[in-house]
Amino acid sequence: MKSGKPWLRRHVTDPYVRQAKAQGYRSRSAFKLLQIDAKEKILKPGQLVVDLGAAPGGWSQVAAAKVKPSGRVIAIDLLPIAPISAVTLLKGDFRSESLYRALAGARADVVLSDLSPNLSGIGNVDQARALELTGAAIDFCCKVLKPEGVFVLKAFHGEAFDEVLQRLRARFGKVKVVKPLASRGESAETYVLGRGISG
Repeated sequence: MKSGKPWLRRHVTDPYVRQAKAQGYRSRSAFKLLQIDAKEKILKPGQLVVDLGAAPGGWSQVAAAKVKPSGRVIAIDLLPIAPISAVTLLKGDFRSESLYRALAGARADVVLSDLSPNLSGIGNVDQARALELTGAAIDFCCKVLKPEGVFVLKAFHGEAFDEVLQRLRARFGKVKVVKPLASRGESAETYVLGRGISG
């Protein structure tokens, strides 16, 4: 649970939090995707992007701006997301049929996964839950991602990190770990890019 004075103080003084407000982004995490994209050139006009675990919608906002005018973004989360221009929003589990129905057989150019399990605070339980979500997201990519498509996954350094990399390397030709500047230095969070999926 994000609470307590130190977290709040850091959040209020965080330059990315201030920038997000100033630029109309829903979360500071928008800058993580902007920085990843600036380096890796993953988002382009006309693409179909699927955003897993999209709430509150910062990544979807970035993706929608990058793929316009003819691209599409489909965003899904268990939590409700306020409407975003040019984004199809779905409330539910990304493993459900509703997401496949929304895709209607179309293949995605990019799958974004900022998924995080409900954290219990018990390290090995949270790692196991995160690993389960990661596995499901990789399986989803195998079904819907174009062969040359890109998968961007949030992961956490810890006992399960090597297993996450192994799973990605088993399915993708190229796997790269990136830590954008907007990801707090003390955080175990990092991002992994997979390119060139084998079905």
